[in-house]
Formats: sequence, structure tokens, C-alpha cells
Amino acid sequence: MEQFRNAGDKATLVKITVLRGNNLRGNKAESILNYVRAEFNGIFLGDSQKLDAAVDQGVDYNFTCSFECSDAAHTLDDMAHKPVILTVIEVLPKEKKQKEEKTAVIGQAIPSLNVTVCVPEPLLSGVQLSESNLLKVTVETAYSVPEVWNPVSGSGPPSSYVAALQVPLTAEKEQVLMFSNGLLKVGGESEPMGRLRKWPLGPLLAPGAQFIPGVSMEGDPIEMEDGDLTSIEDRDFRNEAEANKKRVSWDTERRCFLDADGAACLTRRIAESRLWPVEVMRSPQVGATKGGKAGKDKGGEDETQLSFHGVAYVDMAPLLYPGARRVRGAYRLYPFYDSDLLVKAKRNISVLRESIRAPATQGRGRAPSSVGSCKAVPSKMLDGGHKGGKDTKESAKRMYADSRTYIIIEIALEKSLVPKRSPEELAKRVMELIPPRAPLPRRPAGAERAVQEYQAQIASVADQVLEQYQQLFGPAFLPGVKPLDPTSQEQRKTKLLGELNYSGKYFAFKEQIKYSVVRIVREKMLRTEAFSDPEQLQAFLSQLYVFLVDEMHVALNKGRSNPVSELGLFVMVLPLQQLTRDRSHPAHWFDYGVLYMLTDDYQKAEECFHYAVSMEQTHLPSLLMCGILAEMGGRLEEAETFFEGATCVDPANVVAWTLFALAQELLCPEGGLSSSYHLALARLQLLRAEYGSAESSLKEALNDSFQDPDVWVLFGHIHHLTGEFGKAQECYERTLDFVTDATDTHPIYLRLGSIYLQEGEFQRAKTTYLRACKSSPSCLTWLGLGIACYRLGELTEAEDALTEANILNNGNAEVWGYLSLVCLQTGRRPEAEQSYKYALKLNLQKEAVLHEIKALQDRVGFGNPCF
Repeated sequence: MEQFRNAGDKATLVKITVLRGNNLRGNKAESILNYVRAEFNGIFLGDSQKLDAAVDQGVDYNFTCSFECSDAAHTLDDMAHKPVILTVIEVLPKEKKQKEEKTAVIGQAIPSLNVTVCVPEPLLSGVQLSESNLLKVTVETAYSVPEVWNPVSGSGPPSSYVAALQVPLTAEKEQVLMFSNGLLKVGGESEPMGRLRKWPLGPLLAPGAQFIPGVSMEGDPIEMEDGDLTSIEDRDFRNEAEANKKRVSWDTERRCFLDADGAACLTRRIAESRLWPVEVMRSPQVGATKGGKAGKDKGGEDETQLSFHGVAYVDMAPLLYPGARRVRGAYRLYPFYDSDLLVKAKRNISVLRESIRAPATQGRGRAPSSVGSCKAVPSKMLDGGHKGGKDTKESAKRMYADSRTYIIIEIALEKSLVPKRSPEELAKRVMELIPPRAPLPRRPAGAERAVQEYQAQIASVADQVLEQYQQLFGPAFLPGVKPLDPTSQEQRKTKLLGELNYSGKYFAFKEQIKYSVVRIVREKMLRTEAFSDPEQLQAFLSQLYVFLVDEMHVALNKGRSNPVSELGLFVMVLPLQQLTRDRSHPAHWFDYGVLYMLTDDYQKAEECFHYAVSMEQTHLPSLLMCGILAEMGGRLEEAETFFEGATCVDPANVVAWTLFALAQELLCPEGGLSSSYHLALARLQLLRAEYGSAESSLKEALNDSFQDPDVWVLFGHIHHLTGEFGKAQECYERTLDFVTDATDTHPIYLRLGSIYLQEGEFQRAKTTYLRACKSSPSCLTWLGLGIACYRLGELTEAEDALTEANILNNGNAEVWGYLSLVCLQTGRRPEAEQSYKYALKLNLQKEAVLHEIKALQDRVGFGNPCF
């Protein structure tokens, strides 16, 4: 990898030449005395000479200035997001007793200037340019903001609305992007689409100069967004919020230059944690800064109070999809908690908090780690009370939950992080895996030869059918044996056909004679073109049918007694429309491969699908099946090639994209099998009761994801199914101790609660079943809770839980059994007898429960309606 320049490298001089100004207009109608001022990155570069220009006419400045680009100052990242500011200034005539001349800004965007920018050598070599990237982060608008964000008029200082996130620029350097100067707006109308994006700078002198020329907001339909709130149920709320509710608007784009190491670091960070936090706050400011320098307060601490610290989590994983360069969507805003940040984003530092704690940056508002500027504040004010007591935290939660605040964010790249192979490259790769075949040669032979070949094929197939028949039923038509009745014949025919289908021979027979039939159609029937008239087609098929049946009789030799001649006719009369197709059609081979898939002969199935692709490299179904079988064989990179090739054949095919995405998930970013693959394989092996293999797969998964609760869940299931309840208990308890929940906690609670009941740990069983009833209530969770409460002597709670179970499923015999026990314990004879009767009627299988009920009936003297 070619190294980028560092601070010690020679700086490159960037020259800016202002050639001419056009359409100048000053404050008065006469000629204008004016000059151009050039600035970059907060540094004054120079003024042109003062020149007169007629109104609405041009003026030749021929003014040149320059700055040095290096990693020490005026970096490539500075050039990526900071424009050279050219200000046209009018010199006003001096008035009487006026010592200094007055000036007025004509414009930073209104007039047009002819400008050239040049360097003596490229800032980046070709290799550096290809390996680097340009990241663009746009914070658009936060909608449905909390009412408390709107300060009462006159009650305090103006507020600054700020958003911030952190990105890597190089392997060593992190950049905090801080979007300040968010504008609070009342509802009433939607933000116009196509509005221009703003430079990430403070206010410029001329109105309209803050907009980036030609760069506008590009919205997507809600259903095509990447973020939250994309369901049909959310659309009405989104439409209402974006038309009528309060919002904070930034509409600012920050561009970041990433060198090769920075791009690789960004890729690695996304792979490690797909959720990236974007922090948001409202900060009422006291003693606003002047000239970009932070004001000082008493004792050296800023008096600014910062509140309502929120965070949105942007899912960056789509940027790891081959060819993906953009994510955009509406992301829910949540109250900021350090614990949530650690769990969701695997980070333990608030970039907003750390940025605000840092000293204010020096130099005319220049802030290398921020977009705009924001004053330092005491850290205790950062979270708007989020670090306070429980009531304050709950209040913050309710504030965002009630308002359903969300923020529109777009993150885009000039080049995708994971390059997508071109269709040409994919086609070449598929051709390497499956070389295309030359068209099948036509065999020069006449009509008689075609008929002879057909008869030979029929005789061969009939012999094979007869052999299969004799394997199933023994010798056919032995001397002196009474012929079978029609019912027995039909039964044998059905069984024989079933066996032929199951073994794959039926379709093999079809393929065996297909070529001969095609030759008969071409050379005997002299038919080489498709039919356009359905009636002509039917007439031709009838004629062909009669001919084939006659020739079949000849082949089977009517003169000798053949026990399967009738059956042979039934098997051999194929769907004639399919038989008349060209043998080189890939769809026929695909159908043949599907047959082998149904018989679990995957090797032959793969050969058929490969044969289909070799004849037509863009045959989509065969490409997909080649990928599936390659994945089943553990050849994941080969599978990825087939799936990606299928997406190029049909870019709108959902199945192709889904399989491609799954293949991506099963591959580690560094290559090889991912933990997701091993986990999926373990689930399959568990379903097939291959417990040893499943355990081995889970151990492989643990190498990459030791903290994945789903891995430990499956370990627990294996131990539970093999009767190792102690080990199962340890695995389930470990799973529930993780901060992140497993994908499906319901079976965990049920099995762990059952283990606790078996071990007599009724209080722990009660706690476990209570958690199950809260997360996913069912008859079994309420039953488990009822049993635990009954064993603890908590009869009222037991009855309540059992009643809930009975409501969800009144056909559960065990529920009725325990209801009978509760009623016996509380002396309610009619209910005890009725519950016992239902338990017996529903065939209660738990012998221990039945013995317990009968023993208690004997002790209390009632409860059995039979006595």
C-alpha cells in the first residue's frame, strides 16, 4: 500500500487565481470601486488590487494567492469540507470628516467569478486516489422534537441545537463531527425537497453563501429508507410530523477525506459494531462567543448549560454490502445513557461530552474537530439530568418516547467500502467455475435411423423397468400362476411408479429417450419450427402420439408375452410437449436437477445445474441452485460468486439478493466461515438430533463470538435434550445474564423453570416463570408459575396463574389437575371435583400429579366425583 504524506513531508502549494468578476452591482448606480478578498480555513490569503467596474459589467482582477497543503496545516480533510471563500468588497466613497474608508460586501455568492485552481503536482498519486475515499455525513432535520426544546420567549438565552458523531480519518486519527447552529422551526409546512445543503461553517457575510452550489437534498420513499419508522403504521405519523410538528433543521453536509488506512479502519469498525451513535443536545448559551473564540466565565468555567442529551443509533451495516455507498433514513432519538452506548455501539465514551469538555479551539473560530463551534461546559450539565435520580431518568425517557422524536441522517461514500464485482468479472468467474459448452452437434442420420434409435431406447428402458418390477414382486408370469386381478395390477403399478420416481429412474428414462423423440420429430415428421396455431399443435401431437405408441409396441415385441408391456407404455408415454423441445434447453436440465434434489442425490443435481449454466451462463434458477449446493458443500466463496452473478442477471430478484446477503453473513470479513454460519449449522444439526456435531459447530462459533447469547442457548438445548440438566441450567443462566437478550427467550424460561421445579428450587422457578409471563405469556408459562406458587404454599397466586393458563388453553389437562389441587387445599368441593373431572377427561398423563391428587382427596375426604 502506498503511504500517504505525513507531517514531515514537503507541502504542496495550491494556487488560486481570480481572473474576472461578472455582473457586479454596488450600493449606487455609478461605477464600483471594489476588490476581492481570499480566505481559506480561517486564514486570510490576500486582497486583490482595488479596481473600478461599471455597473453590471465585468472587471479583470488577475489576482493570485496561495496556501500550502500538508498534514501540519491545511490538510486534505480541510480541503474536502472547507471552501475557499472569495468575498467581493465595494469601497464606498469617503464622506466629509471621515478618516477611514468604508466598505460593503457585494457578495460571496451573488456575483460570478472566473477562478482557476492549480497545483504543481497532484495532491494524491493514482494509487493513493484509488485507495482513499470521501465520506459525506449530512444531518438534515430532527422532527417531532419535545415541547421542552422550545424555550419560552424571553425566559432565557437563545439555544444552540447540536448533533455530533465520530469517524476515523486515518488509522491513528479520529474526527468528531459536530453540527451546530440547528434552527428550531414551528410546524405548518413540510421542508421542501431539493433544498440546497449547507457548508459546515459559521454564518458567512452574504446571504445564501452558506449553501453548497448544486448539492441538494435527495429524499427517498419511506419504504426505501434504511432507518427506523419505515413501516406502513409509521407513515401517517411521519407525514404529520414532517408537515405540522416542530423540528430542528441543520441541512448541513460535512465531507471527510479518508486515506486508505482510514477507509479500512471504518470498514473494520462497522464490522465490529453496526450501530453508530449520533448524539444530539440543546444548549442554551450565555455570553455568546465572538469571532469564534470561546468566552471565559468566572473561575475559568463556562456558564453554558447543556441539556436534553439524546442519541440516535445509525445502522451502518448496509455500507458493508458490496457496491453500497449510501445509507439514509429516519432514526429514533433516545435519551443518552452510558450503559446503552456500551451495549448497542460497544463504546464507552460520549464524543459530545468529551468535545465539550475540551478547551475551545484557537484561531478565528477554526475548529478542526467540529462543524461550527460550541462552548465548553461543565460535564455535569451534559446529560440534562440523565445522570440524576431515577425520576429524572424516567422523565427523560418519557420525553423522547412521548414525542417520538427522530432525526434524518445520510451517510454516503464516494466509493463503496466493499467493491462490487462488475457483471463482466462475475461472468468471467462463472465461466471459470463452469466452462460453457459448445452446442450439441447434429448427428447426420435419416428418418429410419431415428426410428431405430427410438425403438432401441424403448427396449432398453423396458428391460430396466422389468428388472425393477422383479426386484419388487419376484418373477412375473410364472407358468401355472393365475394372472393378477385388476386391483392388484393397479396396486403394483402404483408401487412400481413410486419406486421409479423415488430412485430418480423415471426421469432418467425420460432423458434417455428424449433425444430419440426429438430426432423423430425433426427427421421423420420433418418439423423444425414451433407452432403458432394451437389447433395445429394439438393435431401434430396426436399424430406423434399414435406413431410413438405404435413404434413402442414394435419395440416391446407383441409376439412374446411381456408382463410389463402395458406398464411400459404407461411409463414411456411422456409429456409430448416437453419431449419435442430442444435437448440443449437449460430448463430441461434444471428440472432434471430438481428431481435429484428431491431424492437427495445432490452430486447429480449439481451436475445437472452446472450443465444448465454451461449452456446458458445467465440461466437464473440454475445459478441460484449452483450457489445453494456450493454452500451446502462448504464452498462459500464459490456460492457467493453464483449468488452475486444471479443479482447481476436480474437486479430486481428478491430471492437472489436474499441468498447473496445470507452468503455474505456466513463469510467472515477476513475470509473463512463466520460464527453465523457455525450457529446456523448447529441449529440444523440440532433439528436432526445430531447432538455431537451440533456441539462441535457451537464450539467453532464460540471462537468468534464468545459473548453471543444464542450460542449458549443452543448449548443449553443440547444438554437438556441429552438429559444433562445441570449443564443445561448453567448455560441457560449464563444466557440470561448477558446484557443482550437471546433471539428467542421463551424456550429458555420454560426449560430453566422446569429444571428449577425438578430440583425443588421453587422460588427461582417462580422468578423465572414470572419473567416468561412478562416477555411472552403462554399457557405453559402461566402453568409453570402456578406450579411454583402452589409448591411455595401461595395458593391465591397459584390459582390466579392457573386461571390465566386455563384462559389461554382450556384443553391442558395438567392445568385442570393443579386447579383441582388448589381447590382441595382451599376446601372448595364442587370446583375440586369439576377440575378433577376435566383433568381425567383430557387424559392427564402426569402420574405423579394424579397420585398427589388422589392422596389429597383421601386426606380431605372429597374431590373425586366417582365416590
